[in-house]
Amino acid sequence: MKNYHPTRLLKITICTLLIFSLSACSDKDEAKTKTSNADVTKSSAPAVVEEASVVSSSGDSDSVDWAKYGNNYANHRFSELKQITTENVDQLELAWTYQTGIKKTFQTSPIVVDGAMFITTPLNDVISMDALTGKEIWRYKHDLQGDKFCCGPSNRGPAVSDGKVFTVTIDARLIALDKNTGEKLWDVPISDPNSGIDEEMNPITNMEELKGAVMTGASGHSASLAPQVYDGKVFVGITGAGYGLHMEVEQDGKQTLAVGGFAGGGHGLRGYMVAYDVNTGEEIWRWYSSSEEDWEGDWVEASSGGESFNRDIESEKANSEKYKDSWKLGGGSIWTTPALDTELGLLYFGTGNPSPQMEDSTRPGDSRNTVSLVAVDVNTGKLKWAYQQVPHDRWGYDVASPPVLIDFLKDGKTIKAVSQASKTGWLFIHDRATGELLLRSDAFVPQENIFARPTEEGVRIAPSTFGATTWSPAAYYPELNSMYIAGIYTVAKFYSKKLTPEPGKPWSSFTFFKPTTDPTWGNITSVDLTTGKIKWEVKTDQPMVGGVMATAGGLLFAGEGSGNFNAYEAKTGKLLWQHKSQYGVNAPPITYKLNGTQYIAVASGGSGLFKYAMGDEILVFKLKQ
Repeated sequence: MKNYHPTRLLKITICTLLIFSLSACSDKDEAKTKTSNADVTKSSAPAVVEEASVVSSSGDSDSVDWAKYGNNYANHRFSELKQITTENVDQLELAWTYQTGIKKTFQTSPIVVDGAMFITTPLNDVISMDALTGKEIWRYKHDLQGDKFCCGPSNRGPAVSDGKVFTVTIDARLIALDKNTGEKLWDVPISDPNSGIDEEMNPITNMEELKGAVMTGASGHSASLAPQVYDGKVFVGITGAGYGLHMEVEQDGKQTLAVGGFAGGGHGLRGYMVAYDVNTGEEIWRWYSSSEEDWEGDWVEASSGGESFNRDIESEKANSEKYKDSWKLGGGSIWTTPALDTELGLLYFGTGNPSPQMEDSTRPGDSRNTVSLVAVDVNTGKLKWAYQQVPHDRWGYDVASPPVLIDFLKDGKTIKAVSQASKTGWLFIHDRATGELLLRSDAFVPQENIFARPTEEGVRIAPSTFGATTWSPAAYYPELNSMYIAGIYTVAKFYSKKLTPEPGKPWSSFTFFKPTTDPTWGNITSVDLTTGKIKWEVKTDQPMVGGVMATAGGLLFAGEGSGNFNAYEAKTGKLLWQHKSQYGVNAPPITYKLNGTQYIAVASGGSGLFKYAMGDEILVFKLKQ
């Protein structure tokens, strides 16, 4: 087995250190508004929606589903539908809306199957509604076990397959519901949500840079991704494995996010991907992001592009025996939905930062398979290959945006490839079968002092704690040979402060990012998948989070934290249409066709982490009649 090592990513960790990939841990009430009970409420609508006349991937069919998180196993987020085009998109209007009643960070990606739409709420309710009218069919109300969770409230959506609806929860459970009635069929724990450790803030809040800081997250297992389902298996990953602190501090009269980690060891969890039987919920296999095998790795000193990781290899090796068991608490959360190659039988997904976050003194070596794009056997969970973007990560550069399977053209030949938009700001493209790096794109956001070591005074780094892109899914347009990425630009200072150890708390230092007062902004970037060059870029006033979606009508759809929901020309990035929502539009759009009419749907509910107005609406659009 060969492991490849290129560049690291920048990330942070909210409750578990990956904070930004998560984009959830910042709702201050930590999901204290608990839903009343785990039952199902049926509306007066029929339990079974009338079957669409034709359910097909063809854009010419009368009815076309959006049946998977990425619309297919490849995570393309591209649709062949083209009733809505660059010529008529300005005629889009609201067809219907639906309010969930839960106004918190809203990240769900709707699934549409057989005329019904399925969504999840931040507190893990699951709702089925008529995709034609928005009328509720049934609602499963989840009873959260506890009132404080590492990484929530948030949820990225359900999966629908085998007559069931599958969803994970912030209290680390996997639940299967009957697709037509919402009846709970089975419910299994993925992990113990109380497995993490909270830390008191002292003496951190005595630091000048962190005075008055309020901790809003803590490490502990949770789950928020949309499951993937294939061949009788449900695939889900656990989050919250990295150990770190998420703090809110006041800066220039505004609340901002600081993220950090302690030296001293003894804290953290292991991230993992699990496969369950779709009918029984029985565990089939489990793959851990951190393992004893080759945990130290190859002591990689530079990225694929030659950028130094600024490691003190000599010191790391001197500590390797003392901390040889650091893999047992090694981190490596899994934040987003895997892609799947059915011919190769491989599942592709990214892993998060090693533990403890940012503080590296107790984890010498590469922390192999953390901050990596990995491929595992879909039937056994055995590792096929792994490409570590940032060995020995100190910056929170989780591999967070979902991988996308593409066809890569090289020397006149087509190579089956997998791509991943990284927090470091590069798009990586690999041979799907071997993991060989085929291309690293130009940076899609500006970079400053990337991979710099922290200092007592703080060193400026960009992209900073949020990364160049977070959990937001990218979209692939095959005909245009383009990948579209939702980008983030923020600057932060990276500090390392010495601490006086306290009884029972072996702290020796605290390493953290604190944002600067520099302007922040976002962008949507079109990347050429043959050359890695930037085709075009559209700048937005605020960091972009939520993801994008492309259609054969020549369109690209994406939302902003301001509430703008936009349609762009995919070839040029020209803004063609805009709808203004009262809440941030920070979820990935989808499209479907029902009874001959194409619809565009998106969740509008903002983000607590990014301070975008939170709400509870599903917005659905169609062309004016």
